[in-house]
Amino acid sequence: MSFLKVDRLVKNFGGLTAINDVTFEVRGGEIMGLIGPNGAGKTTLFNVINGFYRPSRGTVYFKGEKVSGLKPHKLCKRGIARTFQIVKPLRRLSVLDNVIASAFVRAATRRSAEVIAVDVLRFTELYDDREMLSRGLPLGKRKRLEIARALATQPEILLLDESFAGLNPSELNESIKIIRKIKDKGITILIIEHHMKVIMSISDRIVVLNYGEKIAEGTPEEIGNNPHVIEAYLGEAHSA
Repeated sequence: MSFLKVDRLVKNFGGLTAINDVTFEVRGGEIMGLIGPNGAGKTTLFNVINGFYRPSRGTVYFKGEKVSGLKPHKLCKRGIARTFQIVKPLRRLSVLDNVIASAFVRAATRRSAEVIAVDVLRFTELYDDREMLSRGLPLGKRKRLEIARALATQPEILLLDESFAGLNPSELNESIKIIRKIKDKGITILIIEHHMKVIMSISDRIVVLNYGEKIAEGTPEEIGNNPHVIEAYLGEAHSA
């Protein structure tokens, strides 16, 4: 049984087909990369998996159960969490209170939510910034806070939407380390990313979208040498 399965998924917006008959499976415990040109449908696919959009056709399964059409908060309670490309923390709250707010998905009391939040902040190396207002964080730490907020819901699978965009080399290394730690905890990851050196280094397998359709799936080596992917997205510099 696959952990997450997208089965012949279609999403239309009026006369525009943003996702067209996409099928793939994510195995438990792996990092699956999702790449493709701008406008390929990657974030729309996330929004369908995450319940922000209902699919026009097709089905999303999580641990063998149909979950397409469920609202995001219900999917979150089932163990599907996500981050967003444009990070929007609760700006007037501290870093700690931002994560506490997310922890209430599982916690029944403020005290238990704080225990979860402190553990997550230590894990993501944001504990020393816990009292800072989130609006005062630099971009790299705001991105990490976004991951921390998702982790506080105690997910089984984490959907990461361009968590490395705009980071400097030092911030990239910190974020890569945290992503690998998340995998080591047994959390499955589906990640959208344009930074090819990052996605090729951390992914177990990669799915490639172009104009809303899946054009390839395979290991990073297979994707890097796929002529269709090279033509549509990677360019000759990535060919073997």
